[in-house]
Amino acid sequence: MEKDNKVIMIGPSLSEQGGMGTVETLIMNTECTGFTIKHITTWKGKSSSFAKLNQVKVFTMAFLTLLGYLSQNEVDLVHLHISERGSIVRKGIIALACVVVGKPFILHAHGCEFHEFYEALPRLIQKLITALFQRSACLIALSESWRNYYIETCHLSPEKVIVLNNPVTLPDEWQKDPHPEKLKFVFLGKINKRKGIFDLLTAFANLKPDCRNQVELVLAGAGEIEQTQDLATQLGIQDQISFPGWLDQQQRDELLAQSDVMLLPSYNEGLPMAILEAMSWGLPVITTPVGGIPEVIEHGETGLLVNPGNIQELTEAMQSLIENPSLRLSLGCAARKKVEPLSMENYSHTLFNLYDEIIEQNRTQQADPENRESNSLQK
Repeated sequence: MEKDNKVIMIGPSLSEQGGMGTVETLIMNTECTGFTIKHITTWKGKSSSFAKLNQVKVFTMAFLTLLGYLSQNEVDLVHLHISERGSIVRKGIIALACVVVGKPFILHAHGCEFHEFYEALPRLIQKLITALFQRSACLIALSESWRNYYIETCHLSPEKVIVLNNPVTLPDEWQKDPHPEKLKFVFLGKINKRKGIFDLLTAFANLKPDCRNQVELVLAGAGEIEQTQDLATQLGIQDQISFPGWLDQQQRDELLAQSDVMLLPSYNEGLPMAILEAMSWGLPVITTPVGGIPEVIEHGETGLLVNPGNIQELTEAMQSLIENPSLRLSLGCAARKKVEPLSMENYSHTLFNLYDEIIEQNRTQQADPENRESNSLQK
């Protein structure tokens, strides 16, 4: 009889506008033999005071739903997607419930500002978070740099922290026109200071007029739209910028298919889905060496790296890709090749093997009381 392992995936809504929701959706849409994966939403991405009350209701319903599955023995493994701040609180409560009933859980760390959040906490809270992380079956980090951070900061054993780069869907038709009528530079993500959006506008305004007039700048996303529009007007570049808002997957793919360069001059990142998606469409990326980005973007090979906040470097990088079509195309081709191993097929194979290993290990421990007691004492 074929096994049917039951995995509960817990995180933000699958419609959440960001990388975490995208990763969850890709996993949920992947066919998997031997597993039944159910998703429970703990957060729906609103921020008003009324919405915050609703968020408590959303989390309460999520927690009760999980307790229902646990009481019916409908859980073999819990996969928790975490970031920072409230996410740690919500997932911490769920992780404690898993510990109480003896169910293994995975922590999947997406938080690009976790280090800043953690360092600002009182020592006691830090110890509680560290203890929680140590009770996980494993922690998934988005890059080697984040893996090293969690090992050192939370005192995790190296074999317990694995790197699983975010996955991408690889389009078949991705090659770019070397001489388009007008170049399209695109930004995808939260429109705010952390993403470097104000630096981007200033750098764009500093381009030589003949270069700037060859480019249409598309800023796709939600966030500080009004402030960004005001700055564009102050800089006199408002007519060259469009704000299509947050795009669904089909709209995003259509935009990337029509674009020539991706821009993301962030100050903090994990491993941005926006960069990986752009690379899958053969776009050269101008970005910053933060988080896991240097592990996929090598300066001059698969993209261009500039220091966070360095507007002159950002201007020069944009100008080089405007004036040099062959560089633009070669970086884009290399970028596409770089992310091909990050296909959803490879990603799901690794993830489902991890599920299987953890579930079987837990069953072995549960079946051997002496081994279970020994492991408990070690923890």
